[in-house]
Amino acid sequence: MSQVTQVDAEPREEFGKNAARRLRRSGRIPAVLYGGGGPAISVTVDPQQIFQILVSEAGHNALFTLEIRGRAPARVMIRDWTVDPVHGHLLHVDLVRVAKDTTLKVKVPIQVTGEPKGVKVQGGIFEFVTREIEVECLPDDIPDHVTIDVTELMLGRNLRVSDLPVGEKVKVLTDPTRVVAHVIAIKEEEEKPAAEVAEAAAPGEPEVIRKGKAEEAAGEEGAATEKAEKAEKKEGKKEGKKES
Repeated sequence: MSQVTQVDAEPREEFGKNAARRLRRSGRIPAVLYGGGGPAISVTVDPQQIFQILVSEAGHNALFTLEIRGRAPARVMIRDWTVDPVHGHLLHVDLVRVAKDTTLKVKVPIQVTGEPKGVKVQGGIFEFVTREIEVECLPDDIPDHVTIDVTELMLGRNLRVSDLPVGEKVKVLTDPTRVVAHVIAIKEEEEKPAAEVAEAAAPGEPEVIRKGKAEEAAGEEGAATEKAEKAEKKEGKKEGKKES
């Protein structure tokens, strides 16, 4: 666990959106402290100190001492925070009291080392699937991260949560069968023979159209013949009447 740092806090005396804006313009941000059997307390903190904790190796799992003017120090960790979506500035932070003898459920990042043989030798692709796990342990036993060596990972093989090297004091809550990383083969498109490509490129619709036109022409020719035969019969009847 990273060394516990200290953050200085001041009791917050003004509330509301306008007060929060004035507070941020002065270089501080609003915060609230709760949990651990104690009352919720509104305070103000230096956003730079909070930011340094968030980007540290332990990140939001880091434990530190909150020194509130006029109150007893509290051992805390960051529970939640709000960031300005445009400028990326911290706007608010939630802090929770932490007792040494109380277990916590936290999420810990996974780090990988080494180059898989399935990539280096067999030409596969390495995929890092699960990047964090949930664990339960005492505050002082929270790991900054869990590191796993992927050097021996071959093509078609995978590493699961159950393969992660965690200490005996840490209980893993994430499904042990979940895949952490694996090496997969590169998908190659099979080349079609030239004849198949030519056939695929030439659709069958023109042939159907030609067939349709031929049938249409034959139909028109048959109709014309039938019409001519009827005309001849009609003409023959007329001539018969004249002779009689």
